[in-house]
Amino acid sequence: MKFSESLKKNKDFQTVYRQGKSYANKYLVMYILKSETGKNRVGISVSKKVGNSVIRHHITRLIRESYRLSEEHFQSGYDIVIIARVSAKERTYQEILSALIHLGKLHEIYV
Repeated sequence: MKFSESLKKNKDFQTVYRQGKSYANKYLVMYILKSETGKNRVGISVSKKVGNSVIRHHITRLIRESYRLSEEHFQSGYDIVIIARVSAKERTYQEILSALIHLGKLHEIYV
């Protein structure tokens, strides 16, 4: 069962950056903003500083899959932007997953 959608528009990302709360750890930064919808909207950003397109896409897939498999533990009704740090470059799926869960707990949206 799919609970969330993608955050795609630059305007939506900017709103979350400006009005949202952020926490960071070694590999990821997470911004969240309460939204009107009952679903979560998730946006993932990986800068060119992290690596070439193959590496950036790989990290994006790791983050998306980590979120997808732990999605039922996240509370609904938030816009979430996840930013990969340069240190996320050569991390395993398990390390990315634990970083994502850690940030969810800091924001108190991971149950």
